[in-house]
Amino acid sequence: MNNKQLEFDESFRSWVIALRRWFHRYPEPSFEERKTQQKVTEELNGLGIENRPAGGTGVIATIYGGSDGKTIALRTDMDALRVQEAKTALNRDYWSNNDGVMHACGHDGHMAMVLGAARWLQEHRDSLAGHVRLVFQPAEEVPPGGAGAMIEAGCLEGVNAIIGVHIFGNMQLGRIGFRPGPFMASSRTFAVTIKGKPGHHMCPQDNVDPIAVVARFIDTIQGDIRQRLNPNVRYVLGFGEVHSGMQHNQTPAEARVVGTFRAYDVRDSEIIVSAIEANLEGLMRAFAKSDIPGLPEYVLDAEPAYPPLVNDLAFTRRAAEVLKAHFSDVDDDMEPNLGAEDFASYLQQVPGLFMFLGGGNPERGITAMNHSDRFDMDEDALPTGIKALLTLTCDFLKNPEPYLRK
Repeated sequence: MNNKQLEFDESFRSWVIALRRWFHRYPEPSFEERKTQQKVTEELNGLGIENRPAGGTGVIATIYGGSDGKTIALRTDMDALRVQEAKTALNRDYWSNNDGVMHACGHDGHMAMVLGAARWLQEHRDSLAGHVRLVFQPAEEVPPGGAGAMIEAGCLEGVNAIIGVHIFGNMQLGRIGFRPGPFMASSRTFAVTIKGKPGHHMCPQDNVDPIAVVARFIDTIQGDIRQRLNPNVRYVLGFGEVHSGMQHNQTPAEARVVGTFRAYDVRDSEIIVSAIEANLEGLMRAFAKSDIPGLPEYVLDAEPAYPPLVNDLAFTRRAAEVLKAHFSDVDDDMEPNLGAEDFASYLQQVPGLFMFLGGGNPERGITAMNHSDRFDMDEDALPTGIKALLTLTCDFLKNPEPYLRK
């Protein structure tokens, strides 16, 4: 395959952009992607591609090549975020019709790119020396994510490798970025509930204030974590929710704080959990009152969410060679990213690559980071993403050995 075969005509480009805009108009949150699933199924059926529902609201499809060989999977996420979209001059033709829900992380573009690649591959299937699995995955945004359910549904059966791509709105248009080895962090959500003794503010000696405990926890936990971790370890911890009380002059019965922390190594994640536990144990002693036994007390929930995302070394090295030969802006030594992605679960099963694609364009005012209510993409990124997927897919099927070296 050469680049001339991937010069898409205007009708193809318009079709891909129309798909992206349809998905953007009708976003659905995690585990609720029913209309999205129906649309994906309709498009695959129209292309004559065998498919079936999977993982609740996902879809698995297969394109069969003209001869037997390896099978490579292309994965896209499907879910949107619970974000109220800001109306701008850019999105007036396709802003969300679902109030309070928005494709603020580019999954609309991801689906359009995989469907675009699927159309080209289906049209050229007789020339493929192998097969292509298409994985339309729900619920990437909400742990435990949808990858596990898709794997259980058989999306990786017979698959030898997998590719995923993610658009970023603050990354230069058309740039492709990735790195071998650890690329994205492990993410864990934690929730701390502090139980105290409620009462009137006029009698603080009779109360145990859970808000004061939570405030001290928020103020001190970062320092405690840093003391336990190796100084060279990169991590982030942030708070997203704080809840307590319903009456302005009453000490409430409990307070709750929810957040996430991220690190590149699961062992560091466990150190962070141990630091949180030790901090809370110390706070229980510090705020205890001899005449109010058993309080305060805490409940900590810090279940593992997404594992670290680790790009396969051999696959990534070969992908870098191939992409650099066909694209002018490829960064194969990108800084690790403290975001998290359940694509990591696929990479624990088969070799592959997760890469970033720039969708930003300052000249058009497209600079907002993902998860912003003003997130958008320059749709010229879509053909670039499709070409990258097709370039790697066709090269892998033709010559899989360099990708699969141990």
